[in-house]
Amino acid sequence: MASPSVLEDRPASLDATADPPTLFDGTTRLYTSYVCPFAQRVWITRNVKGLQEKIKLVPLDLGNRPAWYKEKVYPENKVPALEHNGKIIGESLDLILYLDTTFEGPSLYPEDHAKREYGNDLLKYTDTFIKTMYASLKGDPFKETAPVLDYLENALHMFDDGSFFLGQLSLVDIAYIPFIERFQIVLSELFKCDITADRPKLSAWIQEMNKTDGYAQTKIDPKEILEIFKRKFM
Repeated sequence: MASPSVLEDRPASLDATADPPTLFDGTTRLYTSYVCPFAQRVWITRNVKGLQEKIKLVPLDLGNRPAWYKEKVYPENKVPALEHNGKIIGESLDLILYLDTTFEGPSLYPEDHAKREYGNDLLKYTDTFIKTMYASLKGDPFKETAPVLDYLENALHMFDDGSFFLGQLSLVDIAYIPFIERFQIVLSELFKCDITADRPKLSAWIQEMNKTDGYAQTKIDPKEILEIFKRKFM
């Protein structure tokens, strides 16, 4: 994998002992967790659009999160959440769209009508994909993941003007890659299941994503991913 050209200093995660930042002072903050794939979607979008100086990362320790986060920031007590213009916005798919349409930087959704329509379908499918992949950990990953992985392989054949789902890097790629990252590691290490076997487009897509700085900057140690999955799902 190509190394990111610019590595961002990662602030330490805030736990229950940490004081809150000066809330709603005009600073745009992304409340996140380095280990959460949903939050990683928004972190990647921020990076790809070049918003590192505009949006401050506020990472939380999800195992020992500060009480002020729920009380003063986001009653849902989840990440990701964005503090912007005096309000809090949550939900990762909503947030990546919000960042793309509200902030400067390269557009991450194509103007082409056919691509937008297909992109909408792929974004809606993320819920099915994620639920199926997680559920497979309690069953037969080889059998149960095949339909949704084949769906992605076929989707990558739809447009021939690039290696990404909609040809060029878009919110669709960003929505899927944190989960592909985790399941490629976990299924390979724990079940000897290669999600890219007989799926050349998916394999090539992962390689292209790994070359993308905005994503590569957000990756965590595969050993940490394995430990998280073993604790939660094994």
